[in-house]
Amino acid sequence: MNTKTLRVLEYEKIKSMLLQKVESSIGKSIAEQLAPSADLQEIVQWQKETSEASGLLIQKGQISMGGVHDLSYHIKRAEIGSFLYPGQLLEVADTLRAARRLKAMVKDTREEDRKYPIIEGYINSLYSFKTIEDRITDCIISEEEISDNASPTLKNIRRQIEAKNAGIRSRLNNIISSAQTQKYLQEAIITIRQDRYVVPVKQEYRANFPGLIHDQSSSGATLFIEPMAIVEMNNELKELKLKEKAEIERILAELTAMVGDKAEEIKTNQKLLAHLDFLFAKGKLSIQMRGVEPELNETGKIRIKNGRHPLLDAKAVVPTNIWLGEDFQTLVITGPNTGGKTVTLKTVGLLTLMAQSGFHVPADFGTRLSVFQQVFADIGDEQSIEQSLSTFSSHMTNIVEILNRVENNALILLDELGAGTDPTEGAALAIAILNHLYGLGARTIATTHYTELKQYALTTKGVKNASVEFDVETLSPTYRLLIGVPGKSNAFEISKRLGLDQYIIDRAKEFITKDEIEFEDLLTSIEKNKLTAEREKDEAIRLKLMIQEQKEDYERKLEKLSEQREKLLREAKEEARKLLKEAKEEAEEIIKELRALAVEQEEKEKNRKIEEARKKLRDQLDTMGGGWMASPENVVNTRPPKQLKLGDTVHILTLNQKGSVATLPDHNGDLTVQVGIMKVNVNMNHLRLEKEEKEKVSKTGTGKIMKSKSQSIQSSLDLRGQMLEEALLNTDKYLDDAYIAGLREITIIHGKGTGVLRDGIKQLLKGHKHVKSYRDGAYGEGGTGVTIAELK
Repeated sequence: MNTKTLRVLEYEKIKSMLLQKVESSIGKSIAEQLAPSADLQEIVQWQKETSEASGLLIQKGQISMGGVHDLSYHIKRAEIGSFLYPGQLLEVADTLRAARRLKAMVKDTREEDRKYPIIEGYINSLYSFKTIEDRITDCIISEEEISDNASPTLKNIRRQIEAKNAGIRSRLNNIISSAQTQKYLQEAIITIRQDRYVVPVKQEYRANFPGLIHDQSSSGATLFIEPMAIVEMNNELKELKLKEKAEIERILAELTAMVGDKAEEIKTNQKLLAHLDFLFAKGKLSIQMRGVEPELNETGKIRIKNGRHPLLDAKAVVPTNIWLGEDFQTLVITGPNTGGKTVTLKTVGLLTLMAQSGFHVPADFGTRLSVFQQVFADIGDEQSIEQSLSTFSSHMTNIVEILNRVENNALILLDELGAGTDPTEGAALAIAILNHLYGLGARTIATTHYTELKQYALTTKGVKNASVEFDVETLSPTYRLLIGVPGKSNAFEISKRLGLDQYIIDRAKEFITKDEIEFEDLLTSIEKNKLTAEREKDEAIRLKLMIQEQKEDYERKLEKLSEQREKLLREAKEEARKLLKEAKEEAEEIIKELRALAVEQEEKEKNRKIEEARKKLRDQLDTMGGGWMASPENVVNTRPPKQLKLGDTVHILTLNQKGSVATLPDHNGDLTVQVGIMKVNVNMNHLRLEKEEKEKVSKTGTGKIMKSKSQSIQSSLDLRGQMLEEALLNTDKYLDDAYIAGLREITIIHGKGTGVLRDGIKQLLKGHKHVKSYRDGAYGEGGTGVTIAELK
């Protein structure tokens, strides 16, 4: 890839951002060597790796590559038989630990969360050497200290050294504290010279203090003498320290040999850890830039959706939408200065280089980029006083170099094409250059101010106009790119807004041709029409998406209701079949018993057992009915109610429930009764008016309250639409009233909804003093939308 293009498009700044995310030196070396590729398969692989890295980082939160070191030098020393120093061995242990942590992370991930085959493959290929790691950690405390527990021999030697040090100090303390020798000493202290214990003796008493001189002060007044009494002890201490050093070297050699035995595996780990560190750095950068994996092709098709230049402030940058290579392969961008033309060029070029390097690009999903063999950019004014190059000469030098090297699969970015010379000649040169590049099959984006290039783009096949939008009212660019619309210079409008007299503007218009004025007016009209069409299109898309979303929502609800209905029907049929089967089997068993009784027992005993069998059958039917079937004696009211009115409270004998009359009886005596949220069809013979119940109530105040409550209380409470706090208060009061009224079973209607109301009511019932038990409603009672409570 052209190095000048990489510099102009600021590709190295993206690499610098990446280097800040890398945690190890070996990962940094890979990032520093990164360059755009032109191999589609290789780029696709890179993009997948970046996608997996960013996805894994989002799932795990943070993946640390800390502790990974470059072990290439350490492994070489181990392979040639030398020994590693403690600090180097600690770096080996840290790196092995980092590899083991990564393997453990993948191992601990649940099977359903393993969605990253490439990175998981890299991590699973790592080697884990916990034995080596633990041995190094046990032996080495720091870069300069070996643990006493590294070996029994070392521990024993160090104990002897401690004992010998203590013996020497004790002997020296006796010497310096002696009244006879104190007059010879400069100070009563013990010090060390040349790794041996000495005492400071005055120069004039040298002959009076037997011993070996190891040093003297700078003034010569003090001699540091090793007393003869401890020379042998110091020799023994020196010998012990030599043994300690030899044992430490043996331990280090042993640890190094363990590393050397696994040299090839550790080298493999190094390559994998470096690559993983590099991948996770790209993943972190993708998350930071809110990047996406672009769709890639080799056909020169570019479609960037809401692309953002990665080096600009993400909060301030205006996203750009640009496409190229489908209906046209050359794009001419016009418009006023500071409108964003150059930023657009750089965004397209930099996003292309990033994609070809395996980076995610800061854009929206659906962004499509092409893989180019070459990317060239002539952006900015590089005139040089030393080289006597004008702006035009500088641009032309770059363009000549590009034309000499360009091939068919190339992306060319040209800023201010033809600028810096006579407008007529510059425009003609620009058109010729664009024609040449078009003929080579290159994809070209060029910016210009020349009207001739606007007309060229309008009349030439494969070439398209574009412009950066400018708000004349505010005299500021909007930075929106409008493809298909050539831009205006807006010089007259801007001058007018800035206060230039109208007659000067009118005079200026006289100096340009009528055709040019009409062309500029046409541009204005086209731009306005395009903006209107875009707004209407956006509104139509918004409405379409909203309608589609509502349609899908309704279809999901309908499908869910249908599934629930089928499920309830299946369950009801299965339950009915089960009950009928059990009842039939029980009846057949009882009939067999009755027949046996007729033969074996006397008449009296037979009658007694028949009655027991009937009672057993009745109890069994009651049990199978779950409490909703009344006993045969209580099903029919011998005195059915007369002249029922709408709203009358009645007791349904077959269900043992209270309700209110919803419809009047027909000629057969059938009517509808509202029981809670359900409507039940019953016959008058199965009803009893509540006012006909005879209750023995005392005439005391309590009795009057119970009678009043029993006459007014309902067997159900409807809480639907209430907030939880309000519903709990109402339920608590209702439970007191129902208990006073003597109700044995009540129905609390709370609906299904989110379940908050249902859970709150059940929590209240669980500890309430009047409640014996509670359950969800059965099929036909309201299901989980109601709770049935049995009172004490």
